Amino acid sequence: MILGRNIEYLRKKNSMGQEELAEKLNYKSYTTIQKWESGVSAPPIKTLKALSELFNISMEDLANKDLQKPLPPDDNRTLAVRIPVVGDVAAGGPIEAIEDVIDFEEIPSDMAKKGEFFGLKIKGNSMEPLIRENDVVIVRQQSDAETGDIVIVRIDGNSAACKRLRKYADGALELISLNPSYEPMYFDREQVESEPVEIVGVVVENRQKFKSV
Repeated sequence: MILGRNIEYLRKKNSMGQEELAEKLNYKSYTTIQKWESGVSAPPIKTLKALSELFNISMEDLANKDLQKPLPPDDNRTLAVRIPVVGDVAAGGPIEAIEDVIDFEEIPSDMAKKGEFFGLKIKGNSMEPLIRENDVVIVRQQSDAETGDIVIVRIDGNSAACKRLRKYADGALELISLNPSYEPMYFDREQVESEPVEIVGVVVENRQKFKSV
């Protein structure tokens, strides 16, 4: 069963045990993961969506594509482009001028052709459980986004924040944390312009960092 093999492959690729994966998906026992990977059962649609978000892959590819099958040697996706990872995006300056480069990540060349990208190391727990502290998100630079996008924003010229965006017809914005412990941040049109609230980019991928064992 391709789905089961893919779950096992992605779990191991991310250095994750069955117990850890079960915990992230709010299952009490790792035996559920065992059943999926052995093909005895399959996750429900809701959990399949959670898996696709956790591993940054489409539900269609997760369920139907053999992820362990090697790509052709001339496939552009095998080529990588290095992008900088920064620890902050503050002070309103252009991304290209940021000197706070703490690391580098690689993205496929076909992705790199679609815009300008940078990595941002996440601080805090406001976007848990999807995005955790010290994860590195891959961000496509752009000054606008759509409702539902996870964006990087600057508020009043301060350090960047990672939030889910909700736009209103009157120009107001709401910045929503995935962690229910944090209240949404609402800005009317005047506040968006006066603060200002600036969209820096859209998160397209999350690269979770797991502790070594």
